[in-house]
This record gives sequence, structure tokens and C-alpha cells, in this order.
Amino acid sequence: MVVGSRGEVPANARVEAGPRRPRYPGRMITSRADVATDRPERYAKQLVSHLGRHTPPIEEGEGHRLVFGSGTCLVSPGTDTLVLVATAEDAEALAQVEDVVARHLIRFGEKDELAVTWAAA
Repeated sequence: MVVGSRGEVPANARVEAGPRRPRYPGRMITSRADVATDRPERYAKQLVSHLGRHTPPIEEGEGHRLVFGSGTCLVSPGTDTLVLVATAEDAEALAQVEDVVARHLIRFGEKDELAVTWAAA
């Protein structure tokens, strides 16, 4: 972006926006998927590493939160289960988060025939 000598921004300048902030904090919708696997730590690490290349994941007590423009997904390895908790401000944004996370995980776990089924949380 080009800024003029007086600090003004030309009318035709493009402004790059960061991640969207929720319009209605506290009004987020959530879904959860419990993915059965005997290697939850491996898949959590691979998913966070791959999807976290564009936006660094946020380490939380129980796992890592991936931040997307449309929402977030908390990835937590459990006992024989990989827990995914997707959050967004509307159903369309939540569907986008669910789709991105599920597609990548299914591709990574193709040999283990992983299945991701989301349910409202």
C-alpha cells in the first residue's frame, strides 16, 4: 500500500485485511468431531503443522487452535481419538472451517481410513 507524504491513503489503494473479527462476540456457533484413530498425536501434529503454515497456531492447554479467516478449530489429541472443535460466527463460515479441516485430515489419514463426522456442540 502506498501512503502519501502527508500520511493519506489514495482512494484506489488496496488495504489488506487480517483475520476477520467476530461481529457479535459471544454469539459463535460450534461443532465437534471425535475422530477414532490409534495415532491421535501424529495426526494432530501433522494437521497443525500443515494448516498452521499460513497463520501460526495458538497453543492452548488441551491442544492447538488453528485460525482461519472464517473461524477457528481447536485440535486436541485424546486417547484413541483426535478431537476437533470448530467455531465460527455463522453456519456458512462454520461449514468452511469444517470442510478445510476434514479434507486435509482425511487425505493425511487415507491409509487408516479416517472418518470425520461433525456434530453441533
